[in-house]
Amino acid sequence: MKIPTIVSIFAACALLGAAPAPAAESGDPVAGKGKTSMCAGCHGIPGYKTVFPDVYHVPKLGGQQAAYIVKALQEYKAGNRPHPTMRAIAAGLTDKDMADLAAYYGSDVSKTAAK
Repeated sequence: MKIPTIVSIFAACALLGAAPAPAAESGDPVAGKGKTSMCAGCHGIPGYKTVFPDVYHVPKLGGQQAAYIVKALQEYKAGNRPHPTMRAIAAGLTDKDMADLAAYYGSDVSKTAAK
């Protein structure tokens, strides 16, 4: 291979690698609030601890970064996070559901909703 060809291939690969990732679907916090029934049983109880599969403190969702919530739900759905209950819940969520829930829990409204 000639040097100019190698340089061209390298440049093309670098440009493709620099292309922005597709934007995550934006969520609707109002729609997300209507989808929280499956979350509130654990995440809506201050100081709640679960005993299955292990005893641990259930994290508070209100005020979390929306991108973090979406990523966590995607990881549960893909089977990359081990909690069986969360895997089952995430398995039934669409990308839009995840975005809506994340928008709600990431909003200021969710921080005060439990009061």
